[in-house]
Amino acid sequence: MGSEGMKYSLVSREVIADSIETVVACQGFDGVVAIGGCDKNMPGCLMGLARLNRPSVFVYGGTIQPGKNHTDVVSVFEAVGKRANNDITDIELEQIESTAIPGPGSCGGMYTANTMASAIEALGMSLPNSSSQDAISADKNSDSSRAGEAVLNLLDKDIKPSDIMTKEAFENAITVVISLGGSTNAVLHLLAMAHAIDVDLHLDDFSRIGKRTPVLADLKPFGSHFMSQLNAQGGIEPVMKMLLDQGLLHGDCLTVTGKTVKENLQNINGYTKEQSIIMGLDKPIKNSSHLRILYGNLCL
Repeated sequence: MGSEGMKYSLVSREVIADSIETVVACQGFDGVVAIGGCDKNMPGCLMGLARLNRPSVFVYGGTIQPGKNHTDVVSVFEAVGKRANNDITDIELEQIESTAIPGPGSCGGMYTANTMASAIEALGMSLPNSSSQDAISADKNSDSSRAGEAVLNLLDKDIKPSDIMTKEAFENAITVVISLGGSTNAVLHLLAMAHAIDVDLHLDDFSRIGKRTPVLADLKPFGSHFMSQLNAQGGIEPVMKMLLDQGLLHGDCLTVTGKTVKENLQNINGYTKEQSIIMGLDKPIKNSSHLRILYGNLCL
């Protein structure tokens, strides 16, 4: 951040997509399981899978567990600022730095990684309930194992990314991202992923969908909770079921399970009344999208 290296951030997405396409195509693989876990490599994986258009499943590396005293990576950033302002001591800063990030996984709130994981699950390119799992968990081990079974099923049924990554599927992804209060980076990544699969997706689609989609999730960085806490409540499947029942999702979209979104969600129960992470559709955090597309001289 703030260095010459940051100029390569978005470029790295293209390099990752090119690398996946190159290796899979030159080796003549029949199917692909792609694993990603951060900002640019996740859309890079999906762009590569889209270009190859052979049976594929995406596996999310998983979210990090919360740090001590409900801290995460942003807590470290804030602590560095506090130290620069002499609000805390070197010892206090070191304590936060050494406990806020307890192990492997992507940033624990609804930052870009968890946003894209949720979008890819809603898109249908990863297994149901896989986007919220902790990186260090039996669930993530199972998700990785089941991905191999899933790609063989896709091969058997000849289901390709172009069968899954349709315009309606991208609309589902946008809807879920908005409902979870996801990162603005989802806009530029979903547009690139759609372009790679020749789907006609535009900035106006985000505005159109945003007018009807409420923000429901109280998740960091603007909220209070971590992705691992949402996972303990059932992940994003219950919120997808809420959106589907409200007519906000396209239930007939195909997924990597070989089933439709509606079929995947058929037996999903709602969240418990005790949880405070996902608001009800009758009492949303915001009635419409938090993502705003600027037009005219506002975006110059």
